[in-house]
Amino acid sequence: MIFLFTDFGFRDIYVGQVKAVLQSRAPREAVIDLLHDAPPFNVRAGAYLLAALTAQQPKDSVTLAVVDPGVGGDRAPVAVLADGRWFVGPDNGLISVIAARAKKSETYSIGWRPKALSASFHGRDLFAPVAALLARGNRRQARLKRAALAVNFGSDDLAEVIYVDHFGNVVTGLRAAAVPRSREVAAGGRGIPGARVFSEVRPGAVFWYENSLGLVEIAAHSASAAQALGLKVGDAVGIASGK
Repeated sequence: MIFLFTDFGFRDIYVGQVKAVLQSRAPREAVIDLLHDAPPFNVRAGAYLLAALTAQQPKDSVTLAVVDPGVGGDRAPVAVLADGRWFVGPDNGLISVIAARAKKSETYSIGWRPKALSASFHGRDLFAPVAALLARGNRRQARLKRAALAVNFGSDDLAEVIYVDHFGNVVTGLRAAAVPRSREVAAGGRGIPGARVFSEVRPGAVFWYENSLGLVEIAAHSASAAQALGLKVGDAVGIASGK
């Protein structure tokens, strides 16, 4: 199966074109929309979000990941095999957190090129065909060559907001396993107490909890935490000082 992770959005013309290529080149493979509203142009936030979203994907799956503000420039196309799962996209850091956190990771440059390559839509013309090749097991045709990532964000957490959903819930790049629930999270100029679920706090109250991806998420019961705190993607978060 092939998973799609992009900042293309569903309202525009791009996702359909990518899917058309995948259908023509790998018609038997299921294509699953993982996310198409990744923070636009924000490669760092996308890298941490991608790592969290794909943690449970099956082996032998292929993820086509495109947040690529440098398309047409000198960044290279890469394929990463991380714990038995393929990730295809630009070498701009987007796949680097997955590679850094994997128990076993191999990085390859992509030598295959189409006869016609748009300068501005490598997601359709380059990454989608290569993702289809890998999904069909045609690794040789992709002309992969061992390489190292040029941009690597590493495996550490990111103390920033990486996503805000339509409810106004604020997803951070902090893994919750390292944050005791008794500690407050610092964001928006205030300390935010922890809770297990929404029903443990009064309506309108802001709190943090471990979301279903294992990340620290700042939320409000039946309200928008982003609006209440004035938070947006890229804003700093941290662990409040205290015992």
